[in-house]
Formats: sequence, structure tokens, C-alpha cells
Amino acid sequence: MVHQQSSQPRLSPSSDTEDMAEMSKLLAPRLAYFAGVARTEHVTRAAQEMNVPQSTLSRSMARLEQDLGVDLFARRGRTVSLTPAGRTFLASVERALAEVERAAEEVRADADPTTGKVAFGFLHTMGAETVPGLLHAFRADHPRVRFSLVQNYGEAMLERLRAGELDLCLTSPVPDAPDLVARRLDEQKLRLVVPADHSLAGRRRIRLAEAADETFVTLEPGYGLRRITDDLCKEAGFKPRIAFEGEEAETLRGLVAAGLGVALLPPPAVPRPGVVELTVTAPRAAREIGVAWLEGHPDTPPVAAFKKFLLSRRGSLLPT
Repeated sequence: MVHQQSSQPRLSPSSDTEDMAEMSKLLAPRLAYFAGVARTEHVTRAAQEMNVPQSTLSRSMARLEQDLGVDLFARRGRTVSLTPAGRTFLASVERALAEVERAAEEVRADADPTTGKVAFGFLHTMGAETVPGLLHAFRADHPRVRFSLVQNYGEAMLERLRAGELDLCLTSPVPDAPDLVARRLDEQKLRLVVPADHSLAGRRRIRLAEAADETFVTLEPGYGLRRITDDLCKEAGFKPRIAFEGEEAETLRGLVAAGLGVALLPPPAVPRPGVVELTVTAPRAAREIGVAWLEGHPDTPPVAAFKKFLLSRRGSLLPT
């Protein structure tokens, strides 16, 4: 027996997607036309109200019915009335058009130069003092701009930048990636934090190599500060022995106060009892803070204004 292949063409998944996209592009304006005709029940009047040629409107309605495979209107000359299928379809179309208009109003509001919105991400360690101070200073000239604030570690914020969920983020280390634009804004010294009753607590300065035998508490892998800690310890000639890993610097400071280890941390917003913070003289212990955004991503006026403000704070981003 000879099996013949069907001559009927088969659509690839990509072809199906392209066909659906093309249909959606054609269907969208027809829905608005359909709602207008359904509201007026008169083709000529609907064409006048929507400022489109009557012939265009008539062809659009005929093609919509053809695509759906059902009659939406009963026609009597230029007067039309909805069929039962047309009434069912109209209810859904009106909800869809209302949702589109709501979304359009929302994005227009977010882009408004005076009252628009900025989606801004920043590190946990910058949430207590640095970011509130920045927002206070920015809103002196832009009092009605709104902010959607996200606190997270660096890699997670960069993922949200790439997903379009953030407009800008303050992060460390300053990223170097082809799809991102990043600008260095400031530098923050790191200190070796030890318990108040530790043998090193009487010191003011220390070389990091002197802490080679200490137990460390650090942020989890993937955090920028963890990477910096590992790199500094390696530069000092040792690999840190890690007892605890956490997600926030202040939690680590609490673990140090409890005598569970030492940590390399940026300065606290408010001094914490139970710990002593030592200046690290070698290697140079600091982290760069920068602002990043998506390459080629167009800025709305409020985002552009806030970006310009952040860039103007080079060297004075952090509180002294």
C-alpha cells in the first residue's frame, strides 16, 4: 500500500503565532467600529460620529461577521439591530474596550511630567537613610511625582530592569552588561564589624588578613556585598569561614552583636550597641554604588527627571 502525503499545508507554531498577531491587529479597530454601530443602530450616523467613511465601516462590519462566522446585525437599509449573537458579543466588546481605555489612562498618567510614576529599585542597605534623603531632595522640585519602590539585592533588581518592571535601580557592584547602562555615583567604605567583647574590639584599624582565623557571617551567594566580601578576603590571602548567611545587613550586625561571628558591612544608618566597627586599612575595603537602566529603553518625563537628578549627585549620593 502506498501512503500519499496530504497536500494540505501545515502551519508551524511560528506561523500560527504570526497569524494570530495579524488577526489581532485587524480585529482591534473593528471592535470599536462594531460598538459604535451597535450604539447608534445606524451605519451612516455611526460613520459620522467616528469620522470614518461609511464604506469603510460597512466593509469592516461585514469582515468582522465573516471572521467570526456569525451574523451580528439584522439589516434594514442603513438601519441595523443586533442579533442575539451580536448582543452577547457587544457585552464582551464593551468590557474589553473599557479595559483598554483604563490601561491607556493609566500609562498616560504614569508618563505625565508632573504627576507621573517612577519604578525605582535599590539595595536594602540604602533604604533606611540614603533613598529617603534622595526622594526628599528630588520632590522639592517635583512634589507630585509618584514612586513605586522596590528593595532587593543587585542581581534580582537587574532581572526586574530587564523585565521592564523597574525604570532605574541603585546597585552594587556597578553592573557591566551590554544590555544595561550603568553610571558610578559614589563609593561606600566597608568596615569589619566585631562583637563589643571581642579581642579586636579595642582596635580602631585592622588589616583584613588579621581576621583570617575569625568566623564570618555574610549575605547569601548572589548578593553583591557577598561577592565583595569573598573578593576582599581572597585579596587578603584567605577564604572566610562562614557560619551564617543572611539576606539583610542589619540582621548580620545583630548576629555579630550576639557573638556569632564578624562581618564586612557598610556603615549603619544608626549605631548599633553590642558591636565595634573597625576601619580596614588593607586591602582597600569599599564598594561602588551606581545607577543602572535598560539600554535603549525610552524614558518617560518623570523617569528622565529622576535619572538626571541621580546623575547630578555623583560623589554626594551617600549621607556623610
